Amino acid sequence: SDSIDYAVMEKTADAVVVALDAGWNDVGSWTALRDVSAQDADGNAHHGDVIAIDCHNTYAYGERLIALVGLEDVIVVETDDAVMVGKSDRMQEIKQVVARIKAEGRPEATWHRKVYRPWGAYDSIDHGERFQVKRITVKPGATLSLQMHHHRAEHWIVVSGTAEVTRGDDVLLLTENQSTYIPLGVTHRLKNPGKLPLELIEVQSGSYLGEDDIVRFEDTYGRA
Repeated sequence: SDSIDYAVMEKTADAVVVALDAGWNDVGSWTALRDVSAQDADGNAHHGDVIAIDCHNTYAYGERLIALVGLEDVIVVETDDAVMVGKSDRMQEIKQVVARIKAEGRPEATWHRKVYRPWGAYDSIDHGERFQVKRITVKPGATLSLQMHHHRAEHWIVVSGTAEVTRGDDVLLLTENQSTYIPLGVTHRLKNPGKLPLELIEVQSGSYLGEDDIVRFEDTYGRA
């Protein structure tokens, strides 16, 4: 939360200042982002699939369809994690929202729906009380840790690419539209032996689906 002035510049003796004749905008607010974006005749700046009816000086950003009707000086931001809507002159109060999220211990304060790992990424596309569905992407040549889970089983369905699956004492090679089942408590590992990204759908089921239910036995990236 510290600015670069306090966190860096006041603590270093190795800084150099060079005069520069150029425009500058640190885009430190949503209204500033709206102001530096391309706008229509009504002052609206929209990114993504946005339909605006009788709106003025609005900013909207999202992946899904956003429909705005009769709004003025409003900011709308839609992501996979959350949706934010507010008056443009009060957007600095988003800090209060973040503080409340942290105080209530909500996962949105520290986790995104899409999580990046050294081997690739996973996107939690659906979840319920005893299930979770992830879309997993593994980089070419990358390998997940050899691991097991105490509380969940997993189904893996290959969407594209080739998967080398270690399941207990067996090693399987799966390609598009093929799948395998990892029972609860069985050691397993996923590897992409190909030259193209591996994409698969993972369906988890069990009494506890937290990311800390992982026991790692071997890991290329040195994680505990």
